[in-house]
Amino acid sequence: QVQLVESGGGLVQAGGSLRLSCVVSGRTSTSYYMGWFRQAPGKEREFVAAISQNGGLKMYADSEKGRFTISRDNAKNTVYLQMNSLKPEDTAAYYCAADQLRYTRRPGGYDYWGQGTQVTVSS
Repeated sequence: QVQLVESGGGLVQAGGSLRLSCVVSGRTSTSYYMGWFRQAPGKEREFVAAISQNGGLKMYADSEKGRFTISRDNAKNTVYLQMNSLKPEDTAAYYCAADQLRYTRRPGGYDYWGQGTQVTVSS
């Protein structure tokens, strides 16, 4: 069984930065495509970014392109989401997700999910 644990969320002012981390345990992270998603109250879970198993492929939602960067350190079984120039509309619970077969923007394409970490951006 794979467990994902996110950390790094918090309260930040608009224009600030945060780095989220997701530690993969149970199996080596190199087995998995990884994604970051977010969900604001009353809204559907939405794609933020994804990365391939070796980090060679990355994709982003259009609204985050240029502000967010996804990366991974497979030696540490950890995936990161560096978020810069944060906006109040980035406020949400952020989740990491893992799947062995799919590199996708669709939440339904991921088999494993973390519990989420809250990001709140004040104006």
